[in-house]
Amino acid sequence: MCRWAAYRGEPLYLEELVTSPAHSLIEQSHCATRAKTPTNADGFGIAWYGDRPEPGRFRDILPAWSDCNLKSLARQIRSPLFLAHVRAATHGATRRDNCHPFVHDNWSFMHNGQIDHFDQLRRSMEIMLDDTHFHARHGTTDSELLFLLAMQLGLRERPLDAISEAIGFVEQLSYKLTGAARVRFTAAFSDGATLYAVRYATDSQAPTLFAAPMGGDGGYCLVSEPLNDETDTWVEIPDGSAVILSEKGLDAVEFRPARLPPKPVFEVMAGAAR
Repeated sequence: MCRWAAYRGEPLYLEELVTSPAHSLIEQSHCATRAKTPTNADGFGIAWYGDRPEPGRFRDILPAWSDCNLKSLARQIRSPLFLAHVRAATHGATRRDNCHPFVHDNWSFMHNGQIDHFDQLRRSMEIMLDDTHFHARHGTTDSELLFLLAMQLGLRERPLDAISEAIGFVEQLSYKLTGAARVRFTAAFSDGATLYAVRYATDSQAPTLFAAPMGGDGGYCLVSEPLNDETDTWVEIPDGSAVILSEKGLDAVEFRPARLPPKPVFEVMAGAAR
């Protein structure tokens, strides 16, 4: 499983999450404490928002702890909203195009989790994409394809509903094609104004998600693991929850996958995979 950290609030240097804390994201890249494996060495990435609508991004396949450029950038870049990720690969080779965060237009997305039976589901998921979103896919991961599927389903206009419909579609497709389904999904995504996060799993064993105030004036960070030992500061976000961080502060709501799409449409898409 991967590890990630995200922030929204007053402009903050990326190092406040990525490198400086006792249990920073770089520390978690080789010493994670709340994951199946302690090492997340299959690449890293950061995406940050500044004066332009689209985010800046830096990704590489080196382990985060060994890249001096990441440490230098984290010390110099100051942003009101950013995402940072260290990868432990489940689907897709170790290459730059498979490193999170993924970006499309002004949206950024990163994910911790997996889609079981992805190799059997990939073709039917791809059929859902129009040409624009299909050609926006550069890597081979389940995470990027799920992000683009959510974009196709309306992430721009209704972010949480689109994620709900995307996960619901994948679960029902998996039941249809394999007889079983398991999606584990703890993700953060943003349009540059609002930061969203979802923690959900088919089997109620979603990867961890924590929140804490940071940066003053209503700022918050969302992380896979607490960045320090100040236990009173960190709140664990329950499985089956979505978090919205905006200028109004933090709000948490229930999250569940949407119902199955209309049967004739679903059967056409599922049948095309055979």
